[in-house]
Amino acid sequence: MDNIEGVTVAMPGSQIEADLIVGLLTSNGLRAISLADDAGGLDPALAVTDGVQVQVHPDDEAQARALLAEAEKNAS
Repeated sequence: MDNIEGVTVAMPGSQIEADLIVGLLTSNGLRAISLADDAGGLDPALAVTDGVQVQVHPDDEAQARALLAEAEKNAS
């Protein structure tokens, strides 16, 4: 299996928001994960200060950014 570096497409301030973004991306067929330095879930407040990275496969970056832009536009 190849090690592939993910591309960060969003940095929400909470794991819940990151999970929603990952859900949006994966429901549209993209490969996405969230990464947080929150001491293994023991200190969720760290995610507030450091943010939570939402990463996608490099091949999915353009489509992910387009989906997120569309979602942001519709939220306004």
